[in-house]
Amino acid sequence: MNAFFNPKGIALVGASANPAKGGYAILKNLMIGFKGGIYPVNPRYGEIEGIPCYSSVPDVPDPVDLAIIFVPGKKVLPVVRDCAERGIRAVMIESGGFAESGFEGKAMQKEMDRIAGEKGIRIWGPNCMGLVDAVNRRIFSFVSPAIWEHLIPGNVSLIVQSGMLSGAFLIDRMSHGFMGISKVCSVGNKADVDECELLDYLIRDPETHAVGLYLETISDGRNFMEICRNSSKPLVLLKGGKSPGGAAAAMSHTASMAGDSAVISGALAQVGVTEADDFDHLTDLCRTLASYSYVESSPKGRVAVLTYSGGAGIVSADFLHGKGLEPACLSPAALASLKEIYPDWMQPSNPVDLWPAVEKSGAAKAYDTAFRAICADPGVDALFLHVFAGGFNLNIDLSEAQKLAGAAGKPVFCWLMGDSGEAKAFQMKTQALGIPVYREIRRAVECIHAVFERKRFMGSGAPREIICDSFRVSERANELLAGEKGVLDEYLSKIILSGCSIPTVTERIISDGEDGIRALSEIGGPLVMKGLIPGQIHKSESELIRMWLISEAAIKEHHKDIRSKIGDTGKVLVQKQIKSGVELIAGLIRDPQFGPCVMFGLGGILAEVMKDRVFASAPLTHDEALDLIGRLRTRQMLDGFRGSVPLDRNEMACILVNLGRLGLAFPQIREIDINPLIISEGKPVAVDATVILEPQF
Repeated sequence: MNAFFNPKGIALVGASANPAKGGYAILKNLMIGFKGGIYPVNPRYGEIEGIPCYSSVPDVPDPVDLAIIFVPGKKVLPVVRDCAERGIRAVMIESGGFAESGFEGKAMQKEMDRIAGEKGIRIWGPNCMGLVDAVNRRIFSFVSPAIWEHLIPGNVSLIVQSGMLSGAFLIDRMSHGFMGISKVCSVGNKADVDECELLDYLIRDPETHAVGLYLETISDGRNFMEICRNSSKPLVLLKGGKSPGGAAAAMSHTASMAGDSAVISGALAQVGVTEADDFDHLTDLCRTLASYSYVESSPKGRVAVLTYSGGAGIVSADFLHGKGLEPACLSPAALASLKEIYPDWMQPSNPVDLWPAVEKSGAAKAYDTAFRAICADPGVDALFLHVFAGGFNLNIDLSEAQKLAGAAGKPVFCWLMGDSGEAKAFQMKTQALGIPVYREIRRAVECIHAVFERKRFMGSGAPREIICDSFRVSERANELLAGEKGVLDEYLSKIILSGCSIPTVTERIISDGEDGIRALSEIGGPLVMKGLIPGQIHKSESELIRMWLISEAAIKEHHKDIRSKIGDTGKVLVQKQIKSGVELIAGLIRDPQFGPCVMFGLGGILAEVMKDRVFASAPLTHDEALDLIGRLRTRQMLDGFRGSVPLDRNEMACILVNLGRLGLAFPQIREIDINPLIISEGKPVAVDATVILEPQF
């Protein structure tokens, strides 16, 4: 990677003397900032802008370790071969017309991959805008040279799978002066160099404090997760193409509820990556997390709000509560300091409404006293300031405040109102101090939450411990996994689950009514009777379930009726009727990007209505399984809802861990669906389940 970011010399293939051409823009950008050797390559010119121009890559002198190619797509492959022969091992292809353009383009890109592998060269792109390094003033891209007017060095780096989007990030954010950039990497088609290698480089880059990514595909989901999990720096991802179209052919609830977005969101949460909803959200999260990437305060997120508006304070408190952040309970010492600046009729509290204090003591004294009192309060983890610029004599300088907050280890966030001109000037000055400024309360609170979620993840405790011994299941379960294929019926599926220590309801297959009566005696009533048809998953719609059977007559009658519906190939299953409690769903799918993924959610008839489900990539540690359970929106239902016995979360975590291990140990398992898992006396019990196996070859 070093040859891409820190080359000694660059051969620019496709350089142009025409200012309207991209080859000219790349050359001008190199001339303005790059300090190494610049070697334009184009047989039409003897020199460009006073720099000697070479007719071909083999003619380029040393030192040269990077080639930037910007020629028509059909001319790229010969140039790549020339680079390999010349000994140039890093090639950045900014030309389009490859896999994104159709069959012929895909074939050319495949051939490019073959050449790269055979010759041992690395390829960045194709179909990309290259690299912009604002800190070191290196622009290896055809973005307009006008970008230099707005190039602001910063500590956020971006990996963007979109050429124009990377340019938009740069021009929009920098021209407004709201955010500096360290490096922007436009990766394009990712023929070779992908987000994993670039992310690993940027995590180790001392000039990068946070990394933002816009990706439409993730090349190697499991490797990507491992890099993210071990990152010492905050990471933010905006994933494009999250629609659930891939779930259309899914057979089980688990798979149909996955879609792309649920699995991706679960994988990101599992490894501490913050997920963005749109481009502005990505930008705001990145600059916030870069400002406070090493926050040492309590991970509780107890926030004090300093405002000039009681209404804005109430709205802020509402948003904080909605994000699970605690409003700080101010200490007696802080309250005493505040009383000195307040009129007698006003009792200070949090949110701290400063307007009465401003009327009594003046804006400067009121704000300074309040800020110092809150900063000194050990029960406050962060300060959320409301600022008005351009009127009411409320203009304040936060440079001293930032020093106090920095010394106290407390992050400061600012919501800004006021005159547009003065507000912009205030925003630029304040963000230069390292205090992030927002124009919406909601966005400010989202970013506060992200800082403390990152802190919570980084402070989660012991190293990740995965059980590494071979996964053992019962002999009967092994036989089924080795010999069956397709959709297994409920009975066989639960033999596999119970064979790996997942608790299942007591049940057995019956041959006739008399056998059912014997089962009633052995299992104890009431019973549930089900008809199992090979390949059929959903039984309720076919009226193949009968419940609360307690008499011999009822068992005989229902057995006869179900048998008439299922035919000779079907089975009749009876099982212990479990008193209905909260119903859960758990399962496993095999995601093309992240491999085996475990699902947990609200089950039963509410599974598809509530759609409250979360995913994590296997294997899971016990702590990760507990965290997965805690990510449900309806998690309060698990803690003794309306007098019910609370879920044994440790028992549930063991089930989720074992599901993940089962999926890793047996790659022929395509899906597992356990729905419902009924909470019985606090313990989860699998009442219905489906295992789907791939054909064996």
